[in-house]
Amino acid sequence: MLREFTKGIIKENPVLVLALGLCPALAVTTTAYNGIGMGIAASFVLIMSNIIISMIKRTVPTKIRIPIFITVIATFVTIVKLVMAGYTPQLSKQLGIFIPLIVVNCIILGRAEAFASKNGLLASILDGIGMGLGFSLALFFMGAVREIIGSGTITLGFPILIEPTTFNLMGKGFNPALLMILPPGGFLTLGVFMWIKQIITGE
Repeated sequence: MLREFTKGIIKENPVLVLALGLCPALAVTTTAYNGIGMGIAASFVLIMSNIIISMIKRTVPTKIRIPIFITVIATFVTIVKLVMAGYTPQLSKQLGIFIPLIVVNCIILGRAEAFASKNGLLASILDGIGMGLGFSLALFFMGAVREIIGSGTITLGFPILIEPTTFNLMGKGFNPALLMILPPGGFLTLGVFMWIKQIITGE
């Protein structure tokens, strides 16, 4: 059971190993706050959909399982979208279309089809938590690196003002590399993280 939890963090990390969910991973990680916000939202949907699909798998006709899985996932995405719009409107605005697009996120549908529909409830919960944690950590660290290098700041949504004009994490002489908060910076950061992961694990 422990393996079902830990595999998604490093060995089968959805972003760095399986290369799933790359659209949000590249698009929203301009800041650490956006990255962790997207990670938590997707993790909630992943865990809850795994739970429901694992519970109803024996009653779902094989021929219509995908539409049913998508309906379950869309239900939790709607919940996430409404909660974020109500309690974190600024984050919801920044993430924009990528919140509704969780419905078609390859990680969530893939885990529903490949794991939750074939395994028990506890294993499905652990799989959802592990994969969600791995996805969240990847997005958080990508966002942190891109924000520090590209903006010279690290806020995490808290009122810790570290402005490049007065003081920044890299020293007064540091000029932010704006490329890092643009689309090419996302690809560069993802490539470096994949390389570091391969060095650490040897795989």
